[in-house]
Amino acid sequence: MIRRTILEWQTIRYGEAADEIPVQAADRIAAIAAASPLAGRGGGGVLEHGRKQLRARGVVGVIAAEGCAMEILPKIDFPGEDGAEMTGSIRRRLVHMLAVALDLKIEAGQVTTLDWQRETLLEILIRLFSAKLVDAVRQGMPRRYVEHADDLPVLRGRLDVTRQFTTLAADPSRLACRYDSLTADIALNRIMKAAVARLVRIARTADNQRRLRELAFAYADIADVPISVLRWDEVGLDRTNSRWRELLNLARLLLGERFQTTSAGCSDGFSLLFEMNTLFEEYVARMLKRALVDTGLRVVSQGGRLYCLETEDRRGLFQTRPDILVKRGDEVVQIIDTKWKRIADRIDDARQGVSQSDVYQMMAYGQLYKCDRLTLLYPHHAAVKNSEGVHAVHQVTGCSNWLQTATIDIGRSEMFSERLRAITDF
Repeated sequence: MIRRTILEWQTIRYGEAADEIPVQAADRIAAIAAASPLAGRGGGGVLEHGRKQLRARGVVGVIAAEGCAMEILPKIDFPGEDGAEMTGSIRRRLVHMLAVALDLKIEAGQVTTLDWQRETLLEILIRLFSAKLVDAVRQGMPRRYVEHADDLPVLRGRLDVTRQFTTLAADPSRLACRYDSLTADIALNRIMKAAVARLVRIARTADNQRRLRELAFAYADIADVPISVLRWDEVGLDRTNSRWRELLNLARLLLGERFQTTSAGCSDGFSLLFEMNTLFEEYVARMLKRALVDTGLRVVSQGGRLYCLETEDRRGLFQTRPDILVKRGDEVVQIIDTKWKRIADRIDDARQGVSQSDVYQMMAYGQLYKCDRLTLLYPHHAAVKNSEGVHAVHQVTGCSNWLQTATIDIGRSEMFSERLRAITDF
């Protein structure tokens, strides 16, 4: 099995060396990447398939094809670490970000048993899912009363009078019955079985394969339903089965639209991919909600929805969706737009590499939402000589709006909420 790990925006040359990838493997991986929903119209949104090398773009995750797999990790700095140690730290932070975004609770015991330096992101997620599912199944599968309609020789439940005196009028030996039966063959368990069936085919580590085989046996009596027709809308979570919420979120991640199987001839492939822009935004929004929980402020993610223009008949055009609105009551007191890209140090570039279009967008937000405080938030990195936090504050010409650029160190897990709260400075 050929397995390679690179960072986003990094290249890997074709060849047989340990830091290269064979041409045939690169071709197979590039074909799977091009079939991903994140690949875009030209098919190059995940990997650039060049003549001499593959180049990752701003998407992270795992791409696997016959006999080979490529893991793409985000660029997160961990001073003093390199090689396998740094790779393990990046995986740990990425899983933490996913856990926050998906409302997952990863216990300390689970974290310490994970092999962050050797297991790929996919195997780590499979391990978390299968271990949690084993524990949940041991406590008992959820069951629910489901209504049945059947023609029986004796009455069960209540009589379906209409059917009895129409369809069965000529056969009085049968009774049209409607009754409720307690069963485990429900939408939630069908989703779990579909996830197990998918993962058992792609897991590589012995522990993951063993747990998934045990789970496949436990779900043997649950109906097999194709992934494309799973009834997610029929899953009802309440206080009796709320412990399954995390597993449902993990299953949605592993079976969702960003995890797909493609086939070409006799070869199969799959990809589990995330846009770091989206993940960074969701992570910051959720952590900021925690940071401001006792301040009287609330965080609205992807809200607002005001229009830039109105037609003569009052129809809106060009709807806006700021990444994060910080509100006090109905008043917007700060707008934060997250950008997963590296800014330059102010000594090297007075603009810090901030995009002109991003500045225009923030100016429009300030005008539409009547907000004086605008923030562009980037991930901190070692090349920025100043510490994380606010780096520059500029007044928008002719207005009362102030635009600030700030960074937050994703690599530092300690007191993250407090450090994020300091950037809002309320």
